Amino acid sequence: MHVDSERVNAWSTTEVLARWHQLFKGTLLTQQYAKKQTLDKFQLAMVESTAAIYKQRLIDISWFMRSLNEPIARQANREDNCTGHFWEGRFKSQALLDEGAILACMAYVDLNPVRAAIAPTPEQSDFTSIQLRIKAAIKGEQPAALLPFSGNEHQQKTAGIPFSLKDYLTLVDETGRILRHDKRGAISIKAVNILVRLHISDESWLKLTADFEYIFTGAAGTAEHLCEFSEHVGLQRTHGVANAQACLNSA
Repeated sequence: MHVDSERVNAWSTTEVLARWHQLFKGTLLTQQYAKKQTLDKFQLAMVESTAAIYKQRLIDISWFMRSLNEPIARQANREDNCTGHFWEGRFKSQALLDEGAILACMAYVDLNPVRAAIAPTPEQSDFTSIQLRIKAAIKGEQPAALLPFSGNEHQQKTAGIPFSLKDYLTLVDETGRILRHDKRGAISIKAVNILVRLHISDESWLKLTADFEYIFTGAAGTAEHLCEFSEHVGLQRTHGVANAQACLNSA
């Protein structure tokens, strides 16, 4: 997930409340404000204060997962005629500190069905982002519901993932073929453009896309970025440095 804080900070009070009211009722004052009813300065101040809280919640991943999980849990409990918690945990949060970590985590998740022998190829793996990207790519598009690939790193910086979509799809496709138990081989030279730019060896890439969750239990990134992250959040020890040195910047 990518949280676009700069975009959210530009939202007006009206836009914040419009988005919040799609999910929650809000307060009587926020409802009156949204309906353009007359409010005095004290009521307006209360609305502004409440909207500031709503704005922070709208970019909070924990609030997003709460809003997503609760209705699913209620529906499942109704179907099973039971009560209690449906989810073991709300979510696992792991900071991806650089392009290499983002790429490896994306491919690891996209290839879950292939690794589990649920689907033979990425395009046949239902309910995955890679399938959505492939279907859109066939039409020469990128799915609006996902953060787009914005092009190679040397190109002008734009919002999105700084790689070529074609390179990523080729890399995932070839990686998926190798991860299947009935196939053996190596990633072809046509698919390694991204890995060359990130200085990740073929061997390290295969390890990352097969065991990402076990290699990085906390934040994921190069050793340098892990140390910077640990200092930033006040950790006394930096976890995962050895694995970062072995798997990222390893070519």
